[in-house]
Amino acid sequence: MTTAAPSTSRETTRTSSATVVFATTLIALLALVIVAVVIIGRGSLNKPAPWTLVKYPVGVTNALEPSGVAPPTSSGIAGFTINYVNDFNGKVIPPGWNVFTGVPSGDPGAHFARAHTVVGGGLLSLNTWRDPAFNNSWVTGGICQCGHSQIYGAYLVRSRVTGSGPNEVELLWPTSNIWPPEIDFNETGGALGQTSATVHFGPTNNIDQSHLSIDMTKWHTFGVVWTRDLITYFVDGHPWGQTQNTGESPTVPMTLDLEQRTSCSVHAQCPQQPVSMLVDWVVDYVPTTTPAAG
Repeated sequence: MTTAAPSTSRETTRTSSATVVFATTLIALLALVIVAVVIIGRGSLNKPAPWTLVKYPVGVTNALEPSGVAPPTSSGIAGFTINYVNDFNGKVIPPGWNVFTGVPSGDPGAHFARAHTVVGGGLLSLNTWRDPAFNNSWVTGGICQCGHSQIYGAYLVRSRVTGSGPNEVELLWPTSNIWPPEIDFNETGGALGQTSATVHFGPTNNIDQSHLSIDMTKWHTFGVVWTRDLITYFVDGHPWGQTQNTGESPTVPMTLDLEQRTSCSVHAQCPQQPVSMLVDWVVDYVPTTTPAAG
């Protein structure tokens, strides 16, 4: 008597084949899901941080300005309003600004002199050259807006440098002269192809530093926004650096300082020819509401 074994074998084969197909399909679907998750995840990781998308003031195009750009006429920075503008259109140092002289504290190789900071031709010029009045050593210019200090704010400086050598710095300095803190929002280190921004904080001088490749011989609008929680650096309207940790922002009155420094005595940041930092204009902003205590 014959059996149905052959038929049963075919059914088993069909069942096994179906199982394999199902498993293969399931694996393929799982693979697609994994790929999609990875792609989405990478997209999220590569998404720009919100603070990098904020636009800041650059100024207003004006062919009559030395830099081709005039100071902004409206705030353009959320939460802040303009409270000071200087276009350096005169021939003397403006009221409220103090010229640096002598040897800066902590930097015995440098020297400031009054003749190296001048206003004229619509510019504030800080000039480094070998000065016969100081044994033909390299002497630099420096100035502070010491007549105006504030806690929190924003600053714009339209500037460029004419050559390498001295460290060209735009910074905020504590009115008390008790250091730190300090916010350097444009510091060349004597180079022409880069700048850096640094906040000095804490009793042991902790630092948080950012670096940017940029042609410093071209005109740029450098800026900083200083709040209780964050410090943001921007150039030509684009943010390029920001503090990442709480407790870094200074909570004391500070002033805007512009300066050059040499370190020729230690063979660093020393020019080979006369060099200038040219400043077309500066703009100060204050918060539109009273800042909370730090």
